[in-house]
Amino acid sequence: MALRSKRQRLGLNSELFTLTYGALVTQLCKDYENDEDVNKQLDKMGYNIGVRLIEDFLARSNVGRCHDFRETADVIAKIAFKMYLGITPSITNWSPGGDEFSLILENNPLVDFVELPDNHSSLIYSNLLCGVLRGALEMVQMAVDVKFVQDTLKGDSVTEIRMKFIRRIEDNLPAGEE
Repeated sequence: MALRSKRQRLGLNSELFTLTYGALVTQLCKDYENDEDVNKQLDKMGYNIGVRLIEDFLARSNVGRCHDFRETADVIAKIAFKMYLGITPSITNWSPGGDEFSLILENNPLVDFVELPDNHSSLIYSNLLCGVLRGALEMVQMAVDVKFVQDTLKGDSVTEIRMKFIRRIEDNLPAGEE
């Protein structure tokens, strides 16, 4: 049996993940009455994944603490997305205050092989990603708002995730402990 290259294995894993994710979304659509409830569930599931995934990311990437939101954006786009989804989104549309930006995904691997049915026009199919980002950043003391503003599944030319820094979360240690 010939050994597969790392790229071939990643391609197979990526396709398996994409198809499994599609089955998950399909089941959620069957289990919940409307798209808003499915969107909330995808965000909640993503959040729980992000809370756990950050530990793996920090261990594997050797990335230290980011000093500002711009550095955080670079780490998310250039390291995290590449590591887990095999893509590198571009960072654009910074707000004047530097507290908000967009990640542009030219190719969202979660939507390969997907077409949204007409009766699910308000479904945010990849909403799991928003939850993952929110959960992971919360674990490194950053409260953020994350939402999709464009989606190729809905006819847009690109997929755009908007991220807004809300506040730094202070560690609440019991009195006398550091």
